[in-house]
Amino acid sequence: MLLHDTALIYGRYLRQSLRSRFALLFGVLTPLLYLLFFGPLLTGLPLGGGGSSWQVLVPGLLLQLGLFGALFAGFAIIIEKGQGVVERMRVTPVSRLALLLGRVLRDATVFVFQAVLLVLAALVMGLRAPLAGILIGFAFVALLTLSLASLSYAIALKAATPQQFGPLINAVSMPSMLLSGLMLPMTLAPAWLDVLSHFVPFRYLVDAVRDAYVGSYTSAHMLYGSVVAVAFAALAVTVGTRVFRTTGA
Repeated sequence: MLLHDTALIYGRYLRQSLRSRFALLFGVLTPLLYLLFFGPLLTGLPLGGGGSSWQVLVPGLLLQLGLFGALFAGFAIIIEKGQGVVERMRVTPVSRLALLLGRVLRDATVFVFQAVLLVLAALVMGLRAPLAGILIGFAFVALLTLSLASLSYAIALKAATPQQFGPLINAVSMPSMLLSGLMLPMTLAPAWLDVLSHFVPFRYLVDAVRDAYVGSYTSAHMLYGSVVAVAFAALAVTVGTRVFRTTGA
């Protein structure tokens, strides 16, 4: 029943996304602009590591796509909550876990699709990376989206208005972006900032995907990134499911 209910909710929200093709393509615009206007500035600069500047920048942009997109996913459920959609779903026999999983799996599908578009554009601009590394990058985008969308929906169910939700998400997203090394490796930062960045879990995901893009699949970064990504996803889904079960009950 869980699989059936999840597929039902997933299909409902995926159809909504497919009907809004403009929003689907517009979501990749910001990372694409970074790619077009920021990427060429890094060409030839000593960024550390064994890869090119594109192998440093593109993994960061992929995770930026998941970070910002998934964190703001909760706005949709605030609208649904105001329209009574959430309450009508809650009185059905559908599993509460399915109510969450259907939504976050739709989000993961959308952002992986946008990540594919971003990588295709990067390949045109000069990115060279092994296919296995690119696929690993998509997997990390999916896990990050699953985690952050779950937390975003949980926070949105607790928030009374979009005015409460928006500033809170901004307060989380901006430090996360700056301290995770999305744009440039944190090894280029002062020592105190590099140390501080290790307390941000997204740092480990960024380092892992960058290693994957240079073909280093057995590095410590890959191990730490995989463990953090899976553990964070499990924790976030657990928290999100509990909120779906208890809020408004």
